[in-house]
Formats: sequence, structure tokens, C-alpha cells
Amino acid sequence: MTNQTGRSTGLAIETAGLVKTFGDNRAVDGVDLRVPAGTVYGVLGPNGAGKTTAVKMLATLLRPDGGEAHIFGHDVVREADAVRGRVSLTGQYASVDEDLTGTENLVLLGRLTGHSKRASAQRAEQLLEAFGLTEAAARQVKNYSGGMRRRIDIAASILNTPDLLFLDEPTTGLDPRSRNQVWDIVRAVVAQGTTVLLTTQYLDEADQLASRIAVIDKGRVIAEGTKGELKSSVGAGAVHLRLRDPERRPEAEQLLKATLDAEVQLEADPLALTARVGNGDADGLGATEKASRALAELARAGITVDNFSLGQPSLDEVFLALTDRPNSQGGATGTRNEERNATRTDKQEEAAA
Repeated sequence: MTNQTGRSTGLAIETAGLVKTFGDNRAVDGVDLRVPAGTVYGVLGPNGAGKTTAVKMLATLLRPDGGEAHIFGHDVVREADAVRGRVSLTGQYASVDEDLTGTENLVLLGRLTGHSKRASAQRAEQLLEAFGLTEAAARQVKNYSGGMRRRIDIAASILNTPDLLFLDEPTTGLDPRSRNQVWDIVRAVVAQGTTVLLTTQYLDEADQLASRIAVIDKGRVIAEGTKGELKSSVGAGAVHLRLRDPERRPEAEQLLKATLDAEVQLEADPLALTARVGNGDADGLGATEKASRALAELARAGITVDNFSLGQPSLDEVFLALTDRPNSQGGATGTRNEERNATRTDKQEEAAA
């Protein structure tokens, strides 16, 4: 891949100061992204954060109001046709015809993209088998489950294997089994050499699939890095303890507060408690050293610890620390406001298109 100067960049996506406004709503507010080719890149954020708007600009469905964006070195505005020849988009809702069968949908799309009838039928059969839909091939898509619809939608997106696949919240509303099936498909697509830009509001999804993650909130990238880098940015993790004697828990709580200089959370289990551990303190002690010191203090006080673990923070904790508010799977008031904003933005996008 080369940029306009002919130099190799190794990037599937590169944006600088990308902006999109709808009236007084600045849906995307100066987004900078650098997505390495051949990877899954996660864009994480709540409803209304600007994820879908950014994807539509990168896929040439919306024209940016400011900044620049390049796909494999091609400008999304000046070289839109070249970009469209290398990308595919699976949106939040199934785009296949529900009155057609799985086979009919894929054959139709194959014919529309220039394949012969025979080649379209062969490719449809291959994809239906690969996506575990052979038994449902002759059924109308409207009779598919939610997970099956997402799989046929992704199959349609890779009928012609794209260099870059945009997956915009592909598992929203799916049950855990269906989500895992979609994750397996994403991994298989990347193994074939396709770059995937995955937008999601599911923190565990980004954790499972993405090698790098950008956290977007209110149209801006507020953090970017590998999972480890993002987790390290908000602290080393948490100490989880399970005591032998529940009557000693109040004493253990006070001792941990004093030793770790951290808030301690009492779990529903009367024997368990959790304390946050930072990366270091004024004495230069790291998380492991501080946790060891806390265990030693508990032992000196005669408090027996049956189980102990020190883990990195989850992406949920990263999100809370970065945005200082609940993510979209919690915090009902915030989520309702974000959904109203997202709906308003979607209507503005439709009007603009």
C-alpha cells in the first residue's frame, strides 16, 4: 500500500482532524486514526459517540466537513471510487432482502457485482457452508434468528473479499452463543488478510477481538492504544481477597485501606473484598509490591486469606475512568440521553444523504 507520494504506509486507514457536523451537532469532532493493515481495530464508545458517523465517512457514504481520511492511501473524497473498490460495510441492521432465501440473496449480490450465474451459485454455497448456514440456505431470511441474520449479512459483505471490512456494532442484540459465532467469523476474515474496523459498545467484544482500540466519546478520541496500554493507563488493577473468617472482614477492610491507600469494595460474598491498586506511589512501590505488603499486614494481624489474586483492570473500568460516567450497558439515564442523541444524528445523516 502506498500513499499519494508513492511511499508505503502500512496503514489501512489514516485520518487527521476528521469532522462531521449536523446543524449545531458536532457528531465527529477532529478524529485522528491510524489503523494498521491486516488487523482488527476496535472503536469503542457509547451510543451517540460518533462511531457510526465516522464509519460512514470512511466508507464514502457521508462527506466530511473537515479534516482528511485515506483508505490504503486513497482520499475518501477525491478518490471515492477507488476506496469503494476496496471496502465493504456491514451496518447495524441486516441489509439483505428478508423475502429471499439465504442462497437467493447471495446469488443476487454475486450477479450484481459481475459474477456469472454459476460462479455466484458456487460462491454462495461456499459462504453458506463456511458460516454454518447450509441447512437454512433454502429458508427465507425473515425466518432466520438474529444471529443467523448477522451471519448472512457478513457473508454478503465478503462475497467479494474486501481489503477493508467495516463492522458497525455487528453483535448488538445477539445472545452470547451468536456473538461468539460472529467473533469466530471476524477472526477467520482477518486470517484471510482482510483488515477489520470494528465499532462496538460491548467492552468484552473489543477485548476479545481488537489488537488496538480507540475510545471515542462525544465525537472525539479520548484514548488509543493496545488493550494492555489502555488498562495500564488507569492503574495496575485490583487485589481480590477471600477471607476464611467473615467476622474479620471489617478489620481487613480498614487494614487494606491504610496499607494500599485505596478504596475497598465489599463484595456480596461475605468473605470477599476488592481493593484498587495504582501503578506506584511515592515510595516507588509497584502494584505487586504493594499487594504483597498488604498480605503481610493481614497475616501479622492474624487474618487468614484463603484466596488472593491481582488482576489488570477490565475495559469496563478503563471506560469508566476515561469518561467518568457509566458505559452504555449501564447508567440508564445516560444511556437514554445517548440513544436520543444517536437517533437524532441518524435522522440528520439520512437527510444529508
